[in-house]
Amino acid sequence: MATPALRYIFTLLFGIAAVTCQATEYEVPAGTDVGVFFRDLPEDATAVFFSASAKYSSQGDIPLPDRRLLVIDGKGCELHLGPNSNGFTRAVKDQDEAMFKMASRYAIRDFGMIQGGLKGIDLKATLGSTITNCRLTGQTEVGIDLSFCLMARLQNVLVTNPRNKGFVLRDGDWPGATPINSQSNSSVLEQCRVFCTTTTTDAFTILNTGGVRMVDCVSEGAEADRDIYLSAVTSDEEDRIANNPAVRSFTLQNFHVEHALRKESILVNMPAQAVVHLSNVYWNFGQTAPVIRYVRGQLNLTEIPWWMNNFVIATRVNSPRISVSHSHSKLQLGAQNERTKLKAGSFELLDPLPGNEVLVTKFITISDPAY
Repeated sequence: MATPALRYIFTLLFGIAAVTCQATEYEVPAGTDVGVFFRDLPEDATAVFFSASAKYSSQGDIPLPDRRLLVIDGKGCELHLGPNSNGFTRAVKDQDEAMFKMASRYAIRDFGMIQGGLKGIDLKATLGSTITNCRLTGQTEVGIDLSFCLMARLQNVLVTNPRNKGFVLRDGDWPGATPINSQSNSSVLEQCRVFCTTTTTDAFTILNTGGVRMVDCVSEGAEADRDIYLSAVTSDEEDRIANNPAVRSFTLQNFHVEHALRKESILVNMPAQAVVHLSNVYWNFGQTAPVIRYVRGQLNLTEIPWWMNNFVIATRVNSPRISVSHSHSKLQLGAQNERTKLKAGSFELLDPLPGNEVLVTKFITISDPAY
């Protein structure tokens, strides 16, 4: 049985432990340069709140310190970035340091607007970070750039008028990083939207990254190059066939497209054994560019609810692996006597890679048309 003295010691130690483990919150003062504030952030900080002002600014980068979990709550404020700012970012020296930094994660949420800068959020080398309920506007390079961010979740994030790219999930680009050892695998984008401007290239970019899921997302606004650029090429040569052995899948569900495209809506260039699921994708008016440009991978199209006669699935290889099921009946191979060496119904050999001269439909299957 514990004596009163032992109970007193236990209570005292428990109280000390509770105080030691207590979360420490800091408020960004009004008028303070946010980048300077984060550079001087105390080591005991577990949460940072933007509640002292409706508007904040940072002329340079906002460096994120290493933390087991750091909560960054915008409280609905506006954050204005200088033209050379990378927004919330991390410096990574090499792959060894990146592996060490994977122990840190961040919860960035509730910014009414992050305006300007090269990038709004530039996360690197994290596991399980989240970005929720934020609007980013007018970044010149990328709205949100994630490199080596495993199991990241982006939810209710709006990127408006990106001059180049909206969202990018990719492998690292520091010394020692490769397309195989620094991917942003198993990440989720849910209810994210890009409103393109006339200079926007790709609304969503997924590079050398597997297991990504996009759910209930939207691409709209002015004409852009692409809605989704999905590639697993391990070099900088866009015309190469995907060759990353560590990329296995991509899933897109309930994707809404409400603008025109210059190149194609969705580019699919994945390894031969990678499975790409596109389900309930809706292009809401006619397109002059292909709705899909296929290069490689097992492409499964399901529950495509609407298809116009001028929609084209372009392939750069002569024998694409494409399965279509439970989709609009106009998405079809066409009558045998109407096919040509380049076109069969909705499918067309377009801008073929060298050695691909005649469209072969043997591995294109269509089943259970909706009507």
